[in-house]
Formats: sequence, structure tokens, C-alpha cells
Amino acid sequence: MDRLKSKFYEKAMAAIAEMKPFMKEHDNTIIDQVTIGQVFGGMRGIKSMLWETSLLDAEEGIRFRGYSIPELKTQLPSRGGEPLPEGLFWLMLTDEIPTEDDVNWLSNEWERRRQIPAHTWKVLDSLDLDTHPMTQLGIGILSLQGKSEFSRQYAEGMNKRDYWDATYEDAMNLIACLPQVAAYIYRRTYKNNEQIAPDDSLDWSSNYAHMLGITEDENFKSLMRLYMTIHADHEGGNASAHAVHLAGSTLSDAYYSYVSGVNALAGPLHGLANQEVIKWIFEMVDHLGTSKPTAEQIEKYIKDTIAEGKVIPGYGHAVLRKPDPRFLAQQSFAMNHMPDDDIVNIVWKVFDIAPKVLGALGKVSNPWPNVDAHSGAILVHYGLKEHNYYTVLFAVSRALGVLAMLCWSRILNLPLERPKSLTYEWMKKWVEARKQ
Repeated sequence: MDRLKSKFYEKAMAAIAEMKPFMKEHDNTIIDQVTIGQVFGGMRGIKSMLWETSLLDAEEGIRFRGYSIPELKTQLPSRGGEPLPEGLFWLMLTDEIPTEDDVNWLSNEWERRRQIPAHTWKVLDSLDLDTHPMTQLGIGILSLQGKSEFSRQYAEGMNKRDYWDATYEDAMNLIACLPQVAAYIYRRTYKNNEQIAPDDSLDWSSNYAHMLGITEDENFKSLMRLYMTIHADHEGGNASAHAVHLAGSTLSDAYYSYVSGVNALAGPLHGLANQEVIKWIFEMVDHLGTSKPTAEQIEKYIKDTIAEGKVIPGYGHAVLRKPDPRFLAQQSFAMNHMPDDDIVNIVWKVFDIAPKVLGALGKVSNPWPNVDAHSGAILVHYGLKEHNYYTVLFAVSRALGVLAMLCWSRILNLPLERPKSLTYEWMKKWVEARKQ
């Protein structure tokens, strides 16, 4: 076994030894109640899913294996002042902070595993150039599915005790390939298919930045390390993570399962929101005729947007009740590297104004910004202005969390996910019976 697989197996066996008696003792312990409002409301907040890699707290935000984003920035191995996503993947898989040597090994391991078949490029090149980048990403990943160790070994008659091993191999291989496939999509769609070869001297996320070819600014590479880290996971209940988990519970391999998450991430209520934010800001700039609007102009534009029955993109969150720590991490980066950027300053002014306006309505449970409110402005600063592509960046990062958890799902032998659905007629009868 390689060093990460061995560490993961050791941790998982210890966890299983602890979980089995816990489950036996507490199998019928009630930890939550489901309301009819939750049934109608998209199962919002129902505690019914095991997700080991991260936990979202309404007040503190996301914690990866117990570590907040500020703590990750100080404790994970870093480059250019930002944490390496390799370190976060190691942490999510093993519940241990890796060493510098560990993350260097993992960077090299992903480089070694980056084997992309020629037919993947042919498949992508067969698509119209106006095909949405997220559609291209899903198709490109599915074209890699023939590499799946899990599917091959399952067809040969694999023992279920080995499911985790093959899933680990698939997860590692898929993560290794993602930056080059994603960068290829960007270059063919927006840069005349003038491709840039990977640089194997770079770490995983800075190599992605290099292959995008937007700029060789070292600060952009640092941004990509931060971006890939803070978007990597957000517990299991969000749509993309849950989609991967659900598909994975059927024993679909990592490629099929991950594409399920990509499709969920492409929805306007999920990952597509990051491009909606920058689009709204550009529309504001065009409408006001200035990239340096006053606070009064911004406040009026926000109120006008609400009056038209539209939402302020990037504001509000299903769980969080404070500013998203991922937003604050990006704000800190921008303050260090681009404090005078006009679009970034609009983002900061909106941050000062929008919560007050939304809070005054009395209808918004969380008037604070989420991660999407800031990311686009920083990307535009470095020249990545094609906002249709932003969700691809999100998807590449999210692979780290969902695939780490897929490995845990397989080694824990979690069952097929199958909640019980209800009809409206059943609920009416149940409520009437309770009244009697």
C-alpha cells in the first residue's frame, strides 16, 4: 500500500472498531424529529446522514475534521502563504494534519497518476464550442470511466471487503486527472484550443493555474491553492455532496458518482450561483455607468433588485447565520493582493450594505454573504472573466471532499441510501388521526 492508503486503512479500522458497538447500543436512539414542513421543504436540516470529512455549524461555519479555515491556514503545509489542497485531502481522509513530506509525496503521486486517454480529448473536441463548460466537464469525466478499478474488479468478482481499496484507487486517479481536463475545457472554449502542457514541478492547484494560462502571476497560483481548499467540502447535505453520496451508495464507481455531483453543482441554486454574483455586479456597473459607485447608488440598486422580485446573488445560506468564513478568507486575500481593484471594492461595499437592507425586510434568516459573493471578483482581477467557467473551478475543488468521503463510505460499508417518501394524502390522514 502507498503511504496515504495505509494511513487511511489504519484510521478506518480503528473507527470501525469503535462504531460497531456504538451502533449496536444506540441503533434505536432518536436524535431528531421530522416535521411536515421539512418533508415539503426539501428535507432541510433533517439529521440523517453520516459525513466524516467536514461539519457545518450555523455560527462557526465549516470545519474540516474539526479545523476551521483560519486554523487550516496556519496548520496545513502551505505555498505562497496559502494552504495546499493536498494537505486538506490528506486531513479529510485520515483525520491527521500531514507533514510537508506527506504533501510533497501526494503532489508527486497525483502527477504520476495523471494518465488521460487520447479519446478524452477527442470526445471534448467533438463538442460545440458553445457547450457549457460544466456539460463538457461531465462528459470529459465520463470518458475517463473506462479507467475505473472498481468497475473492473467488481465485474471480476471482488470481495466487498476490497470495495474501499478500488474506490481509493479511482478517487486518486480521478483527482489527478481533473485539473488537466478542466484546463483543457477552458483553453478550447475561450483560447482557440491553444493548450498548455502541465508543469510537473508545480503542486496540484498551481499546475491547474499554470494550464489555464491566464497569468503566470504567483499570486494567482496562491489564489488557486486557497480556492481549491475552501471549496473542497461543505458537509454532506449540500446538493453536490449528497448527489455523490447517493450515487455512490448504489456502488456506482467514483467517476459515475462524481459526475452526479457535477450535475447537481451546475444548478443555479448551488454552484452556478458564483457566476450569478459577478454577472449581477457587471450589470450594476453598466446600469450605473461607473465602476466606482457610491454607497447610496449601491443601496438603491440592491433595493431595486429586490423590488423586481429578484434575489441578491451571493447572500443567504441554508445553514449559516453569520458571514461565511470562506467569504472572509477571500476578502483577506484580496486585501493583501488587490485592495484598489474597483470590482473587489464593490464587493466590499455590498458586504457593508446588503445585510442591513435584507435584514430590514424581516423575512431573511441569513442576510450575510456566502462564499460565492466574493470569488468572482478576485478571478476577474487576474483575468479569468469568463464567468460561465467559474463552476468548473468549484467542481474541481469539491472533488477532494466528496471523493475522500466516498472512500469512507466504502470502507464503512454504508448501505444503499433509500429514504421513505410520503404522499400528501398519507400526511393528511396521519394529521387527522393525531387530532382524534
